[in-house]
Amino acid sequence: MYRLARSGGSRELLHWVSGRAAGWAGLLDGDGTVLHGVTRSTDGTGVEAAALAGEYAKGLSGLDARSFAFDRGTHTALLFPLDGPPDAATPILAVVAPRPLPDGLAILLSDVAMPLAMCWAAEAVERKRRRVDLAESRSREAVLHLLMTGQLSIAHQVAGALKPTLPDPVRVYVVECPGGRRDEVARICAELSGGRSWIVRCPVYARHLILVVPADAAAAERRLGLRVAEVVTECVVGVSEDVPLSDTATGYRQSFHALAVARGLPARHARFGAAPDPAVAAGAAGAQWADELLHPLLTYLPRRGQDPGSQELAATLASWLAFSSHATQHLKIHRNTLAARLRLIGELLGLDLNRVGDQAALDLALRIRATPTTSRRGRRDEQAARPPLRLDDILRVPAVREWASQQLRPLTGPGTPRSASDPWQTLRTWLRCEAQLAPTAESLGLSVPGVRKRLTRLETTLGRSLLQAPSARYDLWLAFRALAIEEADTAG
Repeated sequence: MYRLARSGGSRELLHWVSGRAAGWAGLLDGDGTVLHGVTRSTDGTGVEAAALAGEYAKGLSGLDARSFAFDRGTHTALLFPLDGPPDAATPILAVVAPRPLPDGLAILLSDVAMPLAMCWAAEAVERKRRRVDLAESRSREAVLHLLMTGQLSIAHQVAGALKPTLPDPVRVYVVECPGGRRDEVARICAELSGGRSWIVRCPVYARHLILVVPADAAAAERRLGLRVAEVVTECVVGVSEDVPLSDTATGYRQSFHALAVARGLPARHARFGAAPDPAVAAGAAGAQWADELLHPLLTYLPRRGQDPGSQELAATLASWLAFSSHATQHLKIHRNTLAARLRLIGELLGLDLNRVGDQAALDLALRIRATPTTSRRGRRDEQAARPPLRLDDILRVPAVREWASQQLRPLTGPGTPRSASDPWQTLRTWLRCEAQLAPTAESLGLSVPGVRKRLTRLETTLGRSLLQAPSARYDLWLAFRALAIEEADTAG
């Protein structure tokens, strides 16, 4: 009995009691709800026995006794309220067995009541601990979501009750953990970073941890990612550049791209390579274009109070562009809700959200709006002074053209072949096929696994994630488009 209590807890004890009684055994609360139930009766009357025990448990509150026995038909129900703290609700041990009852069953139940009560109390403490851990995890996830959407003041308010405080500036890590070991890796990361990391369990990828580390601490411990990869076998770590706290979303993108590179390295660790940001390169003209493109969405007023407003729709769009179908996990909404919101967004903006080109334009516009290049008033003044702009106008900006050249430079080295099998053509075909593997494979005359292998190799070449969201497909589409515009302008 005590061995079962130590090894299996209340469930194993109930299973053992059910076998000794050749009937049903369970734990019920005061209103008759079954908390745990086990049946080992030969007649398979578990449901009826649980209902009978629940019916009798409801009537015990007015009775003053330590045990109860009730007969109905060919069965007897034995009930023993378990001991516990005066201020805590304790369950009732109930056994329903056919008559005649096994010899000594009542004595057995009185003996098992004490270890069962101890098991229940220990399990209740563990359940409370898990609820507290879940609440803290959800709170940290909420803070990360606020940081990703640029709501710093609210993020600081929510984070005020948790430790550590939000740093600024920061370096973002994404740690890919071995299966089933994310909690263990989280504890190791906290120890290795001296408790200064803001650690969040990724709501989208079940094996990912997101670490927001103070930039000064990251500079002092530049080998943090390497140390995590060394301490935990099979861990893979991607690291961002130092970014302001307001650019946490950018830091996450960078670390996610670095993670794709790290998977192919022996050290299982990579840092994002320095690269310009197209949102910054677009400048004031880009700010005007982004405002014009997103204006119908940002000024949208729902017809009903329960419908999502402009801010919620914009957050949905940003999450979907970053995580694709995984946005349902990020936003905690049903896939039908996500589909309905995306249809509405497409109608408001007059865009086809199934096209990578339109997705890339929206991704760039949202990134521009999140970049503090000019004041809102300055943007309005410039918008009044300039004619409406198109995406192609922004891609003609010299700084954006330079950014596009840097994006594609790894594919345009001296002597790079321009055949149907070279990386350049593979990427252009993949983007022309809306980043879908099956149409790309058909166009290139390859198998789907063959295309996937090519793109996986290109992730290392480019230093960017392609197949998993957040993907670099938007930046690549914009870069190829900028190059095509430049070639057309030169030819004209």
